[in-house]
Amino acid sequence: MRNNNLAVSIEEALKIILNSISPLTCENISIMEACNRVLYEDIVSDIIIPPADDSAMDGYAVIAEDTLGASINHPIKLQITGEIQSGGSVNGKKVSRGTAIRIMTGAPMPEGADAVIKFEDAAEEDGYVNIFQETVKYKNYRFAGENIKKGDKVLRKGDRLSSVDVGILASLNYNTVKVYKQPIVSIISTGDELADIGEEIRTGQIRNVNAYTIYSEVKKYNAIPYCLGIAKDTLKDMKEIFLKALKSDVVISTGGASMGRYDFVKDIYLALDVEIQFEKVNVKPGKPVIFGKKDNQLFFGLPGNPVSTLTSFIQFVRPALLRLMGANRILKPIVNAFLEEDINKKSGRVNLLRGYATIKDNEFYVSTTGNQNSSVLTSMRDANCLIIIPENTKVKAGEKVRIQLIEHEEI
Repeated sequence: MRNNNLAVSIEEALKIILNSISPLTCENISIMEACNRVLYEDIVSDIIIPPADDSAMDGYAVIAEDTLGASINHPIKLQITGEIQSGGSVNGKKVSRGTAIRIMTGAPMPEGADAVIKFEDAAEEDGYVNIFQETVKYKNYRFAGENIKKGDKVLRKGDRLSSVDVGILASLNYNTVKVYKQPIVSIISTGDELADIGEEIRTGQIRNVNAYTIYSEVKKYNAIPYCLGIAKDTLKDMKEIFLKALKSDVVISTGGASMGRYDFVKDIYLALDVEIQFEKVNVKPGKPVIFGKKDNQLFFGLPGNPVSTLTSFIQFVRPALLRLMGANRILKPIVNAFLEEDINKKSGRVNLLRGYATIKDNEFYVSTTGNQNSSVLTSMRDANCLIIIPENTKVKAGEKVRIQLIEHEEI
């Protein structure tokens, strides 16, 4: 049996979380609302795109061999025998030696033509076109099925749909699509020291920053957040607000997860029959992270310091939300980078330092964003990565370190 009092590694914590999750069921939605949602089923094409050979340019459908030797000084003259518009039909039009047909982008290629000369490389005169540049066979020519073939699996279950994917669905005549449901997320702030926006701050109080940061992060990953307010530092008040969250898929609380006299989150979990999976992670910032589960509901007790809260969300809550929504790709990229300053950390924990990475000569270089105190949220604003420093490690400028690219999409 696991001893939940022992600090687990980041990797072990993530494994425990992901192994605890069963993705949600599906719903059918309009493709107009599908961007960033996670696809519930493979999309297999039952058509070919384009449906026929067509032109990739506005210009003239020609026989490539007719253009050999064409130049500005020695244009080749071809007779124009017709025009085919985009969305039009060939209507029996053919290209034979010495002729050309005016054609628009996307229009079907006429019989006999095997290339398209762009308008810019030609000029019309009295029913003829002067070709100023020779071409080769199949230049500016698109083949039927070149984009998508019948039977192609064009999108896969678990894909997070991009705007391009939505366009592909439209090209396949999908008006609606099956996606995983969005998890409902309850957000609870804890602590007598918190004052909400608009409230007067008393001595010793701070603004309830975490609720707004976490709300925004939850929305960014397309889950549905609800802020339930601030729970005061009493078991009664905290239990009341947690009971309101029991119908949601995920409960995120901030603060009250450490070992202080008024840190009641663990007690609330036990009172609500939440099975605690772990309550400490060997990482700085963010050691006091409690994760629990009740049936299919997930509970995350995050630290109270703003940077600790956000870092813990990135490492643990974000991948959990994506897995709930059936996403296949949930991990942020980790790459090597040259350190641009000395770092000496002896905390006995893995350090995740806020960093700013740049690329020089096809290599990543990274430096910290300044003050690494876990209350300095501005250091997170300036960061595009987290610098991963193993426990009790001293790293000098010029050495390579691993960095997690937090502003990049999942892999």
